[in-house]
Amino acid sequence: MQNLDYRVVGQAVAWLKEGRTVWLCTVLSTFGSSPREPGSLMVANANGEHLGSLSGGCVEEDFLERLVAGEYQQPAVVVRYGGPEDGGNKPGAARVQLPCGGILEVLVERMAASEENLAHLEQIKTALGGEHDRIRQVRLADGHRSLSEADPSGPQVQWYPGEEVVQIRVGPVAKLILAGYSSVAEACAGFALTLGYQVVLCDPRSEVTDGMNLPDAVEFIPQLPSLYIASPGACSPSTAVVAVTHDPRIDDLAMMAAVKTSAGYIGVMGSRRTSQARAERLARTGGLAPDEISRIHMPIGLDIGSKTPAEIALAIMADVLRVRRGRILSEV
Repeated sequence: MQNLDYRVVGQAVAWLKEGRTVWLCTVLSTFGSSPREPGSLMVANANGEHLGSLSGGCVEEDFLERLVAGEYQQPAVVVRYGGPEDGGNKPGAARVQLPCGGILEVLVERMAASEENLAHLEQIKTALGGEHDRIRQVRLADGHRSLSEADPSGPQVQWYPGEEVVQIRVGPVAKLILAGYSSVAEACAGFALTLGYQVVLCDPRSEVTDGMNLPDAVEFIPQLPSLYIASPGACSPSTAVVAVTHDPRIDDLAMMAAVKTSAGYIGVMGSRRTSQARAERLARTGGLAPDEISRIHMPIGLDIGSKTPAEIALAIMADVLRVRRGRILSEV
């Protein structure tokens, strides 16, 4: 499965190849309630056809209505939704007031069908499907665009009102590797797909996987998870590796392989007592150093009193999302 932003860029490329002008929209900042994070994408053409979203509902309707009416002819402009009621009289402002007093700022880029624009979008698509982040710079005065190497970490968007250049981080799509099949893994796959993750499940045990019921979008690889995890390009900082089989032959080997990669989240299911025993085992027989073992979330997931497979999966994916967002658990 490809996540939404990857498909948005792919659609933009397809329309450009047909000779059609596209408008690429990037969420720059949100204040208050908004279902789309900074860096999220939407693309539209002059007929109002579009893929992706900015916040859902009224924002897209207003933008597409204005686009079809002939607005947004400048190479690049920042459009602001929400805020003061008089915002509609300012350049780049929109008419829609968001619920809960929210504010949304969107970069709108008009891209005519040219070799230069096509090459830039192809570079973005490659970055989204690759292993490393890139920084995309857009100059508001003339829409000049460039792509450069990025530091390993940093904000998704760098821009403040009045600045001339917008910087947007683009990189690999979020990916979930499920090391082995179980009812919890199946539930994790469903949650992850809803969150826009690419999901891969690896398990060589035909006696376990025969008759399993996974969503079509899940890529199933009948291979030992540790072999896939260690393969070139399998993991990036946007990858989460999760083992929930209770089978040490699957789980331990997956952890040993995962800590050698750049995966951003590594976790394995088990009680605190089981996790302590696993940590000792990974050090003793797996040869893992203390800093490698410290990368593993065990027990995995947030402590929300989960009992059923779906509840456990919810706790796991909530913790994966917490780490991806850079949130630290507060001490009680």
